[in-house]
Order: sequence, then structure tokens, then C-alpha cells
Amino acid sequence: MFENFVSLWHGFGIAADPFNILLMAVGILLGVIIGVLPGLGGANGVAILLPLTFSMSPTSAIILLTCIYWGALFGGAITSVLFNIPGEPWSVATTFDGHPMARSGRAGEALTAAFTSSFVGAFVAIIMITMIAPLVAQFALRFGPAEKFAVYFLAFASFVGMSKEPPAKTVVSMMIGFALAAVGLDMVTGQLRLTFGSEELLNGFDFLIAVIGLFGIGEILLTMEEGLEFRGKAAKIDAKVVWHTWKTLPKYWATSLRSCVIGCWMGITPAGATPASFMAYGVAKRVSKTGKNFGNGEIEGVIAPETAAHAAGTSAMLPMLALGVPGSPTAAVLLGGLLIWGLQPGPMLFVEQSEFVWGLIASMYLGNIVGLILVLTTVPLFASILRIPFSIIAPVILVICAIGAYTVNNNVFDVVMMLVFGVIGYVLKKTNYPLAPLVLAIVLGDSAEEAFRQSLLGSGGSLSVFWSTPLVATIMGIGLLAGVWPLISNLINRARGIVQPA
Repeated sequence: MFENFVSLWHGFGIAADPFNILLMAVGILLGVIIGVLPGLGGANGVAILLPLTFSMSPTSAIILLTCIYWGALFGGAITSVLFNIPGEPWSVATTFDGHPMARSGRAGEALTAAFTSSFVGAFVAIIMITMIAPLVAQFALRFGPAEKFAVYFLAFASFVGMSKEPPAKTVVSMMIGFALAAVGLDMVTGQLRLTFGSEELLNGFDFLIAVIGLFGIGEILLTMEEGLEFRGKAAKIDAKVVWHTWKTLPKYWATSLRSCVIGCWMGITPAGATPASFMAYGVAKRVSKTGKNFGNGEIEGVIAPETAAHAAGTSAMLPMLALGVPGSPTAAVLLGGLLIWGLQPGPMLFVEQSEFVWGLIASMYLGNIVGLILVLTTVPLFASILRIPFSIIAPVILVICAIGAYTVNNNVFDVVMMLVFGVIGYVLKKTNYPLAPLVLAIVLGDSAEEAFRQSLLGSGGSLSVFWSTPLVATIMGIGLLAGVWPLISNLINRARGIVQPA
């Protein structure tokens, strides 16, 4: 444990470099803009801006991108409170009490509570990552191909069983991702798969092109169709409001702690920040003495979802770093970035790239401090962005997406494929098919297939290899349980309905 703190101290030396501090501030500001604009989101912003980091060192690049993510988490609260428009999906629960507070003249108090709660949730999650990630990584060093596939299977099954989306739609979305990941040259047999005679598809679909299209273009098309109109309340945060709110927040320590636990658990599992925020809000409403007044401007109704969302968003980095399995769509995009930079997330990352890992973890501490200071001082500026007509903002975002796609391989074909993926993302969104499982399958599809085939080669084609040791059998068993959990839950609910008297 002492070695971890020594490594973290060295990490602070890397993260505290003036250039990296500047990147933190820039990333937070860009992230807040992304969070303020409905239709973008953390995963979209990271995907669109990922090509801009190719000339940076991996440490500086990941610091910029993670701070964009933190900023998006912060920014989603601004539109929720001031305009009753969730800038992010996980900010929906914040509108329930945040906007009523703004309408009653307490916008500054609501935003201060939201930002501070977000900071607390992230801080607790970062402490958890600091303490647990090296232990998880050391444990994962025992993994062979069978164990690796079991972890991938657990991730896929968890998305099916624990996501808020219908399991059938999650499976369909994931199958599309697996099909896209299989396009190109099979590295084992040397055969071409699903290229249909196209030379451009020999190397498969570039992960970055797919993500920019699915998230960036798809979301913008959807937002343009909805024709959002921005109307909201003005907000001013001064030292008096901040100090008054901070004096009030300690009264709700139990709510914050409970929301941190919910958020960290939802972040480590693939459930994500959105269900974490709703669950924390629901539990707080049920437990609080003022639960009946939730929805009318209770500050506790802002604290709970914001704490849980930020804790979930931050803790999603743990499985990505320690196991190479992302816990959220944004973590999946960051995982793709690490692979592009030649870094392989997983247990060996802590051994081979220890400076990078601890520099990243240290930057999480500093980045959230920088983020809290920036958002408390720049709320009116970011709120004014919503006065710009969306007809102006949308084309700018589309141009940025096209530039990002072109710079990957300097190929116009990539821009065309980005637009194709954008239409696919739009259709999936319109039909309520989740994009997160699709992204997960694109990112991990090749790795999961490789681990699966290596396991079968070692066992002579016998599937018993996935139950050959207590470790792999336990992981596979948990994965199967997670995958069929919706069916089990449905049977339990039916049994309860039969037992209960009419």
C-alpha cells in the first residue's frame, strides 16, 4: 500500500507539469461546453476531439480527454438547473429539483450544490481507484486466455443483464458491433471477412471513425430534428452564495455517502452514470425526511443524482485501466485512444507503464479541483452559449467531426464512412437501440475473439476450458448470472404476484 502512495506522489509530479495543468483547464472548459450543448455528451466530445491528441504524449492526451469528460459531467447540470433541458442523460434527475430551485430564485444555490456534489462523488471514486486498481491489476496478472475471455464475457453479459435498456435490443446492438469488428483481414487465418471486394475495408472499420459517426453525427442529426429551443433562468454565483451553500451541505453527508456508494458500484459495473443518478435520487427520496417535497426544489434532490453520476463516471475508469474493460461509453472511447497510442489497458499497464497510470490517477485529483473552480466562476458565460441559435452550432460541430474523421488516415473514404455511421447511429437512436453495447463490441470484439480462439486452441476445441479452474469458472458463472438476470428478476416478480393475496 505504501508503494501505491509513493507512485501516486511521483504521478503528481507528472500531472502538475504546467503544460498538463493548462490542458486540464482547457479540457474542463471544452467539456463544460459539450455538457451544456444538448445532443453532444462526454463520449461524443472525447470521440470528436480524440484526433487532436495524436501529436501529444499519451499522458498529456489522456489528461486532456479525461478532463473533457469531467467537464461534460459538470456542464450537464447547468442546462438542467437553468433551462430544464438535460445537457446529458444523467442530468435528467437533476432537473426534478434543480430547475424548481432556479425558478424560485435559488439558481446559484442549486448550481453550487450540484458542482460541489459532483466534486465529492468524483473525489471518493478517485480514492477508490487509487486503493483498489493496483490490487485488481495484480490479481488479473494470473489471467490466461480463458480468464481474459471470461472477463470480456462478463462485460458483455453485464451490459445485457444490468443495463436499463431492453435485453433484446442490447443484444442486437452488440451483435452489430461484433459484425463491424470482424470486418477486414483475419489475423489468424489470413482470410478476408465482410469486405465485399472493397480495398478500403481490408483493415476493417477504424474505431475512431465509427465512434465519431455514431455519437457525434447521430446525436446532432437527432437534435436537429427535435429543433430544440433554449429558454431558461439567469444565474449568478458569488462568494456569498457559495459559502452559504457549503455551510448547508454537511447536513446531507449521509445522502452524499450513500450516493457515492451507488455511483461507484454502477460505474464499476457497466450500468453507468444515468441509472446511478436515478437510483440515488429514488433512494434519497425514499429515505429523506423531506422526501414528500422532492420535485419542488429540495437541495437534497440535487445532491443525490449529481454525486452518484460523477462517482459513476469516474469509477468507470477502474475496470478500463485494471482489466482493459470499459465501464462506460466514454471509457470505451478512451480505451480506443489508449490502443491508438500503443498502450494496452489491463494489468500489465501498471507494470510496463506505471508512470502513465499514476500520472493519470494524479491528474484526476487535480483535474476535479481545477474543474470545480472553473465551473463556479464561469456559469454565466456557459449559460449564454444557449443563446446562440442551434442552426449555427450544429454545422460547426459537423465540420469538426468531418475534420476529425479525415485526419485519422487523410482519406475521404473515412469521412463517407463517418456519415454512414452517423445515419446508423441516428436510426438506432430513433428506434431506442443503445449505442454503448455497440461501442463496447467494436472496441473489444477482436480481443474477445482472439482470447476465445486461443483458449480453444489450447484445449483442443473443448469448451470445458472455460470451467477448468475455479477462477475462470467463477467469472463465467457470474457472467451467466448477469446475462439471465432480467429473466430471473421477471420470474421472481411473477412469483411474488402469485403469492400476494388478491
